[in-house]
Amino acid sequence: MNTAITVIQVVLGLLVTVGGLFKLFLPYAKYTNISAVAWSKEFKPEHLHLLGVLEVCGGIGLIVPLFLPSLTMLIPLAAVGIALYMSGAMATHLRRSEYLNMGANLMFFLLPALLVAYGKLVGFAV
Repeated sequence: MNTAITVIQVVLGLLVTVGGLFKLFLPYAKYTNISAVAWSKEFKPEHLHLLGVLEVCGGIGLIVPLFLPSLTMLIPLAAVGIALYMSGAMATHLRRSEYLNMGANLMFFLLPALLVAYGKLVGFAV
């Protein structure tokens, strides 16, 4: 079970990091013209960059402890942070009536983040 949670952790970390890098390094006009992220037009460039920084930090928090075991406690903290972040993303999609995006956030980000947080915290308690 721990191996499955670690695989989910790595995939989630990579997905979140890549999403954050897009927010950080794609020009604002180019990013907001992507149809899948139409919500981004409601945010200023600075806010999108902040969201990108949060995503990259969360992704790094899931991946780096695999190589530095002294930072293992960072994994559940990053996972909870990603879950909170995705809850906010779902609220944005709900406000915009983007129900399909809400489902994607739930299935591909929020639930895996909670699973990783729970799995790693239970692992620390043993």
